Amino acid sequence: MAVSDDLGLMAHPRPAIIEKDRRAAVRKVARLVEAEAVSEVIVGMPLTLEGTRGAQAADVRDFARALRDVLSIPVTEADERLSSAQAQAMAPETARKRDGTLDSAAAAVILQTVLDRRRRGHR
Repeated sequence: MAVSDDLGLMAHPRPAIIEKDRRAAVRKVARLVEAEAVSEVIVGMPLTLEGTRGAQAADVRDFARALRDVLSIPVTEADERLSSAQAQAMAPETARKRDGTLDSAAAAVILQTVLDRRRRGHR
């Protein structure tokens, strides 16, 4: 999980949601959306290095659909290729942790990429 500042300039990691049950994960995201006054949810889509949908893409698309069913804000999919590698390169110690720290750092990388692209005028 990650959120941006009020100006949409910087992404900041939040604790990862580690839930096996999709409904519980959706509820936790919805609570974060409300608590942080989030205006859009960006969901990282696992694409292959070639840019095609990876094996987990169907699950992620279903999760995004479940979020759209309960949230009244946009839920947008974004390419998450190499986000974990980028996060690990920025903070190598996160790779050894099994507490979701690397996932949160990768979420911040994904969100920062989206924010930067939008600032440059790309969707």
